[in-house]
Amino acid sequence: MPITQIALVGHCGFDAGTLTRFLGEVAPLCEVVRINHQMALEKIAVPGTLLLINREIDGEFKAGRSGIELVREMADRENPPTIMLVSNYEEAQQQAMQAGAVRGFGKSHTGDTNTRQRIAQTIAGL
Repeated sequence: MPITQIALVGHCGFDAGTLTRFLGEVAPLCEVVRINHQMALEKIAVPGTLLLINREIDGEFKAGRSGIELVREMADRENPPTIMLVSNYEEAQQQAMQAGAVRGFGKSHTGDTNTRQRIAQTIAGL
């Protein structure tokens, strides 16, 4: 299923701004929203949405500050959204994929061609 909406989950204001600009270049047809509360996440965590979950989440979520636990919680839904972890740490990426996410990326890699391609392919549903 193609992605029409991207949710920045648990990111601070500065990082959310950086990611929003990056996604505006890579995914200009997608709506980008910032989510920092469990109730808002519940409304948006549906198929057709890409959740970009921060490894150390900022905000009020059931999972506390663990992005990996939030990935697991969202992936265990009956009709889960597409999920990526935003982390520079390979170990965290592996844990997120084991929990149900597709391979994510680190904030320091937003300018990389591979990251841009990964986002574009994920949005296209490939």
